[in-house]
Amino acid sequence: MRRLVYRKSRRERGREPERAKLHVAKGDTVRVIRGEHRGREGKILRVYPKQFRVIVEGVNIVKKHKRATTPQAESGIIEFPAPISAANVMLLDPKSGEPTRVRRRVDKDGTVERTAVKSGQPIPRVR
Repeated sequence: MRRLVYRKSRRERGREPERAKLHVAKGDTVRVIRGEHRGREGKILRVYPKQFRVIVEGVNIVKKHKRATTPQAESGIIEFPAPISAANVMLLDPKSGEPTRVRRRVDKDGTVERTAVKSGQPIPRVR
């Protein structure tokens, strides 16, 4: 009788998904360029680098039916923004307000500065 040999799974167990380098950060103002909410602008509320997704204020609002967990808590339908793909948003140019791609420039002291490709203006990070 042959011994059973288990094949390795396609996804290695216990390995964490790789963190994607995103072109946007929390607090940036972006425009949705693809999908159901195309053309809408909003501020990024949260970033998920492992899933390559972002939550944009006022975009992809979903409803969730919530049951009261305690007698004092309220139940009902709550609305909140759900994440969308980071590839579907573009950063806004600080000069013209139009969507633009982003370039990274490393200064002599090692700090990374984001610049807009369209105008060349630096895009400040929101703290």
